[in-house]
Amino acid sequence: MATSGSNERHALVTGTSSGIGLAIARQLLDAGWRVTGLDIAAAALDHPSFSPIYVDLSDDAAIDAATSAPGGPWQALVHAAGVLRIGALGELHAEDGRRMWQLHVAAATRLANRLLPAMAAAGQGRVVLIGSRVAGGVAGRSQYAATKAALISLARSWAAEVVASGVTVNVVSPAATETPMLEDPSRRAAAPRLPPIGRLIQPAEVASLVAYLLSPAAAAITGQDIQICGGASLPR
Repeated sequence: MATSGSNERHALVTGTSSGIGLAIARQLLDAGWRVTGLDIAAAALDHPSFSPIYVDLSDDAAIDAATSAPGGPWQALVHAAGVLRIGALGELHAEDGRRMWQLHVAAATRLANRLLPAMAAAGQGRVVLIGSRVAGGVAGRSQYAATKAALISLARSWAAEVVASGVTVNVVSPAATETPMLEDPSRRAAAPRLPPIGRLIQPAEVASLVAYLLSPAAAAITGQDIQICGGASLPR
């Protein structure tokens, strides 16, 4: 594990093995952050300031152990790990719903519950949860949408608790993004909808907004759900 300097910023990022989480970790490392990555898959980064921790984010005890490991405290938490299971009414599976809730909502709650009080006590901190435009409701994605909508409520509630402590909490909600999640066999029958810009959102575009929200310049932005939609939210 890399050695922390007195002025070094340290971020805990979930889902760093691929997709949006990987892009976020890369941008933060390029910006001089130290990054600890939590993922169930093998690390995809080899960088002196990156420390991977293999962890099943559906396991509360594993989360507790990972966040108790040497290397803290953290000045930022980014929860980017995610999974998508689709299904229309009559075809919904309880296990799919439980898995998405555990990974998206319960893991975020466990992590925030352990890290946010320390950030507030230190008078500084940033939290970004990766949501989705689907949170507003989309046919065939009700269980996924419910978990992403919950993240917005959690972020606003937590932001209200720590707003006077130098800590911000926000959600970044992309439209369809070019990640390995799009190749999941479970969604072969439901192709992603291209935003009006005519292409998928790129992980690096999401990472750039996250990096800004973690910066000192974003100190006045908190409790927000910021969409990267490629024009999908424009009235038509």
